[in-house]
Formats: sequence, structure tokens, C-alpha cells
Amino acid sequence: MTSRAEPPFVLSLDVGTSSTRALLFDARGRRVPGIQAKATHTPTTTAGGGAFFDPDELLRRAGDCLDEARRGAGDAPIAALAMASFWHSLMGVDSAGRPATPVLTWADTRPTAAAAALRDRLDEAQVHQRTGCRLHASYWPAKLAWLRKTEPEAFRRTKRWMSFAEYLQWRLGGELACSVCMASGTGLLTQRTCNWDAETLQAVAVEPDQLSPLVDMDHRLPGGWLPALGDGAASNVGSGALDARWLALNIGTSSALRVVREGGVEDELPRSLWRYRLDRRRAVVGGALSEGGNLWAWLRVTLRLPTGRALEAELARMEPDSHGLTVLPFIAGERSPGWAAEAALTVHGARPQTRPIEIGRACLEAVAYRLLAVYDDLAPFAPEAQIVASGSAILSSPAWLQIVADVLNRPVRTLRDPEATSRGAALIALDALGVQQVERGRFDCGRTYEPNPESNARHREAAARQQALYTALYGRSQC
Repeated sequence: MTSRAEPPFVLSLDVGTSSTRALLFDARGRRVPGIQAKATHTPTTTAGGGAFFDPDELLRRAGDCLDEARRGAGDAPIAALAMASFWHSLMGVDSAGRPATPVLTWADTRPTAAAAALRDRLDEAQVHQRTGCRLHASYWPAKLAWLRKTEPEAFRRTKRWMSFAEYLQWRLGGELACSVCMASGTGLLTQRTCNWDAETLQAVAVEPDQLSPLVDMDHRLPGGWLPALGDGAASNVGSGALDARWLALNIGTSSALRVVREGGVEDELPRSLWRYRLDRRRAVVGGALSEGGNLWAWLRVTLRLPTGRALEAELARMEPDSHGLTVLPFIAGERSPGWAAEAALTVHGARPQTRPIEIGRACLEAVAYRLLAVYDDLAPFAPEAQIVASGSAILSSPAWLQIVADVLNRPVRTLRDPEATSRGAALIALDALGVQQVERGRFDCGRTYEPNPESNARHREAAARQQALYTALYGRSQC
């Protein structure tokens, strides 16, 4: 093993909303071939908008992945365990350290009414500028208010509130801590000071000592762990998108556009965007959709679409907006840019002759139109940035990549390695160990998709039609 790559090694664990992966990286941030483990999982969903995991079942799957990867690594000197996990998850534990609630995910829209009630009590514009997060079902304030009302016994029994990442590292390592990065995605962190936000905590009846101590990425946890990163921040690092020269586009289960900036917490934040933290000195500004690969997977099954190359070929042959459909792709509610958590998947304009593949193509275009709305507001933060794409859903579909390039009217570069999140967590760990400076990492890009101006003109018209339907249904502009 040691003859193939120089020590030390970093074992990276990526807990996503659809799978957990454990991969081994060498001292230069390169993935070690053959050393990997993967477990798939699916959140429990309900007709009322629930989307949650059993904490201990998710912990077991992640632990199994770690054990399998460790066995594969043999006697390789593992200097650190790095971790990235889906942002915004929330769970409670009781005084004995047992789960008092499930792990609520960003896709759980049941706290929508609770978010609206908080907007009646708090100045949302101030909360947004202070914490970087809207008062929305995906963030902790609404989740906590909803749990307090609907699950009062569980709320009362909860001694500590935490993300799943904190729970995993606490159970496997023994120390309870939350990285500034992970905390920044809760809606409870004051971005300028990197402390828990007193006003919002008071509004949801949670004491500061019910939350984990805040640490940065130079903190070492027991067992060799580095504090967990939010998956979006890790993806930017693993994509090489470390400053305003690059915008990271990711379409996995969901979708996002993000830029990392030094400082960056003083600027006025558009209502459509959020601002989180990579660490105490760097901000992550962007917008995230609640749909992406989740919508495409559902469509392939529901519409019984062809698979593999046949599907790609048929999608690629279709002209932009040739189907005449207008789609709102909100299969899991809406986050950016409009934050309508109650929004639902809508297909307008279907006729008896409409084919399933046309609905599929229209939905891919619809996701791209929502990304365009995010891009238009994000571009001023990185006006000359190039776009680099990652994520299993987008990298596996050349047709979708071309659609996105045409819609944004910008070249889109692709990563050769689809595991940007795992690699980003490993690079941050190597940086913390003083082995490899993240800024000097090598990022291997593949094909670049060039935009077609004629296609862009058609897409812009279709995007305007989509926005008109959105406004008609939800009674407000996208922001």
C-alpha cells in the first residue's frame, strides 16, 4: 500500500442524503484506488412533507462504511479522519445521550407554518443579514419551533440539539463539538462573530448550553477526527472553487451554486441567497434548490423513461423548449431563490400528444431556470468567475450539462473525479495537519460545455414563462 502513495493518509467520510461514502486520500489529496466503501439510504418521507432519518440506523451505516474502508486500508498510516455531512440536519438527544427525535433533513417541509409564525415575531431581513439564513422550514429556528409545538414531550426531554454530524462524531469519538462551518447552516449562528445568535435562540426557547461548543477546523477531536464540514463547503474545496474566480455548480440529490470569499460577511445579502461559513475567515455565498437528482430519479421511474445512452441520446436530440411545457420543479418544496417551502411540482401545458421524454426534458430545463435565477443574483459576488460542475446527477448526464451551459450562457467545466465533497474534506484535513495547503491543490477538469447563443435566447423566454407561472401560483415574485 505505502509504495503506491506517500503517507500520511486521510480517511474521508461523506454522509449525504442518499448515500454514505468512505474514501482514502493520500498526502497530495489524491484518491487511493480500490479503498472505498458505500452504503445507500433513503430518508423516510410522509404525505405531510416529512423527510427524516433514524439517527442510530444512519450511524450504523456510516460506521460500517468506516470499518470497511479501514480494513481495505490495511496498515496505511491514517493521520486523520475527515468528515462532510449534509447541512441543516437537526436532532435532539436526552440526558442519557439517546436520540429524542429523528434526524430532520433540509427537505422536511412540515415546519413551514412555524417559519411563517417566526416571521411575524422577528424581523426576517435582520435575521437573514445576521445569520445568513432565511426564516424557512429548512433551517433550525423553524424546525425547533415546530417540534416545540407538535412534539412537546420530545422537546422537553431534549438536553442537547445537534446535527447528525455532531452526533456521529460524539458517539464515535467522545467529544461534542460543532464546527463553525456546520453551525453556519443552522440559521442560529451570528456570522460576523461566529457565536450562537442570542435573539433567535430566545425566540425558539433554546438555551445556548443546549448547543454544542463551537470550534474551527484546526481543532482535533478524539480518535483522529477533524470537525465535520457542511457538504456544500467541502464540495467547493474539492472542486477547486476556493475564491471568487470560481463558481461551484453542484447537482447531486439537490442543486446549488456557491462561491467562497475571504471575509465577505459585511456585504448586503440578496433575499434569494444564503451565506454560510467555510471557516472563521472564509464565507460561502450561494443558493440551493431542493431539487436535482432526486427529481430526475423520480421522473425516470414514474415516467418509465429509457435508460443509459438511449435516454441521453434522445434528450440531446430535442430542441430547447420544443415541448411547450412550463414546469415548476419543486418536488421537495422550494429554497432558493423564492423560499416557498409549500411549493409543489407543477407541469403546465401538457396535451394528449405530450410524450414522457418531453416532460423529462422540460423538468431538466426547469431546474436550470431556477439555477439561472440564483446565478443572476450571485454573479455580482464573483463577476469574472468560471463555473466548475460536480455532483453525480449532473456529471452522469452530458445532455443536462449542455442545458445548464446554454441556460446560464456560460462555459461549464466538469470535474473528472465525481467525489468532490469527500476530497474537499480530505484537503481541509491535510491543510489542518500542515501537510498540503488547500490553495495549492491540483484539480483535474474534464470536458468544458460551451453555450449556444441561440439556445440561450429560447431558454430565456421559457425562464420568463416559468417565473410568470410561479408568480401566478404563489402570489409573489421569486424573492
